[in-house]
Amino acid sequence: MFWRSFIPMSSYRSEFFEVIRLSFLVACFSMASGQSSPPPAADPGTGIQGLIMVGPIHGGPARVGVPNSKPLANTTFIVEDQNRVASSFVTDDQGRFRISVAPGHYAVSKKDAQPKIGRYGPFEVDVVQGQMTKVEWMCDSGRR
Repeated sequence: MFWRSFIPMSSYRSEFFEVIRLSFLVACFSMASGQSSPPPAADPGTGIQGLIMVGPIHGGPARVGVPNSKPLANTTFIVEDQNRVASSFVTDDQGRFRISVAPGHYAVSKKDAQPKIGRYGPFEVDVVQGQMTKVEWMCDSGRR
């Protein structure tokens, strides 16, 4: 064979193949360790559901008998898990939402929120396997 002329016939041949084998294993390990595993799939019965309100909706003092908050309708929120976006959702016309996520600790905040006026999260929530965690969050519109 062609490669035999380059490798001495002594024990160097076995050392040569051992080096090749170890190089191959190191290359495979390096490629495998660079890949992150995908997050666990969310069980449809595990996640967060609730209502998001915003207020005050009128300037000036609150008035008796006049609502000072309303559902935060059709607004996109992001769900973060350890500083990475795990999911997102949009509230319905009544400010309600339901989203399946894997068990864990999350921070939920309005997508593309402007830090100038108002507060739209982050809201902290813990999700347990097999349960829909129920929440009611109040966002601050910044009106006074």
